[in-house]
Amino acid sequence: MLLSVENLHVKYGNIEALHGITFHVNRGEIVTLIGANGAGKTTTLLTVMRLPPPEAPKVTQGDIRYDGQSLLSVETHDVVRKLHMDLAPEGRRIFGNLTVMENLNLATYARTDSPEARAKDLDRVFTLFPRLSERRKQRSESLSGGEQQMLAVGRALMTGCDFILLDEPSMGLAPLLMYEMFRTLKKLNEEGMTILLVEQNAKVALDFAHRGYVLDTGEIVAQGSSEELRHDPMVKKAYLGG
Repeated sequence: MLLSVENLHVKYGNIEALHGITFHVNRGEIVTLIGANGAGKTTTLLTVMRLPPPEAPKVTQGDIRYDGQSLLSVETHDVVRKLHMDLAPEGRRIFGNLTVMENLNLATYARTDSPEARAKDLDRVFTLFPRLSERRKQRSESLSGGEQQMLAVGRALMTGCDFILLDEPSMGLAPLLMYEMFRTLKKLNEEGMTILLVEQNAKVALDFAHRGYVLDTGEIVAQGSSEELRHDPMVKKAYLGG
């Protein structure tokens, strides 16, 4: 078990957003969190990443353990730098006034490994996303939505992470680009990347993930393998169109 979230209660101010959720991610898995808007999916990712104040949700009970270590006292930069986890956030959050290369280079600021290792990761990003290589000198704000999503994922990979958290990677993408993105994520996973995926498109998420959890208003209401969730009557009715 690589990531373990145990009885996690989280508040924004006086409002509790997560009501004691428990889930885990094994090394080498793709695990998805699915649910409607406001279910607590993004809050879960931000809490795992230890987002700093003032935006941070506050943990009031429970624990988050990564490879046996509690994350509750770990700073965000150490989650990235020492534990090699990173988040590709909802809405991409790229720096639009910077070029593709500048965005990718920024992600390496905390790395302490060799220039060769960073160059190898850049080659991997450009192999996975050839369009980024073609547009490396282009300002990021001029990229298409799909290309910006590629850049958000590529930027996370440039931190040197081996565990990536993805928040709505299909948002705003045309179907062909969406499936291209998920096939790339599957390839990354086959190369050893562990992935925790938040996704509103439950059908696509369950097509690619090994296991999943369903969040509803801050509580986990269903869990199981992707195959089990696809055949769960509640999941089918609420999230799979029948």
